[in-house]
Amino acid sequence: MALKAAANSELSFEEAMEQLEQIVERLESGDVPLETAIDLFQEGMKLSQLCGGKLEQVERKIELLIETEQGFQKKAFAPMNEEKGE
Repeated sequence: MALKAAANSELSFEEAMEQLEQIVERLESGDVPLETAIDLFQEGMKLSQLCGGKLEQVERKIELLIETEQGFQKKAFAPMNEEKGE
C-alpha cells in the first residue's frame, strides 16, 4: 500500500477511479481482514481526495461560451449547484 500512496499523485483521474472502484469492491465483499480493510479504506480516501482535486482543477479551466445578442461571450464555468445558490 505504501508504494501505491507514493504514486497516487502521478495517477490520471481514470486510473485513480479504477483503483478506487477495485478497493470498494474488495471492501464490499467482506472477505478482508480488519487491518487490511482499514488500509484499503485509507487508500480509498486518498484516491477520493485525489479525484476531487483533479475535478476542481478541470472546473477552473472550463469556460462556457454563451450566445448573446452581441455574439458569443466567454463565461467562467460554475457547477450547477453554485448557479442556483445551493
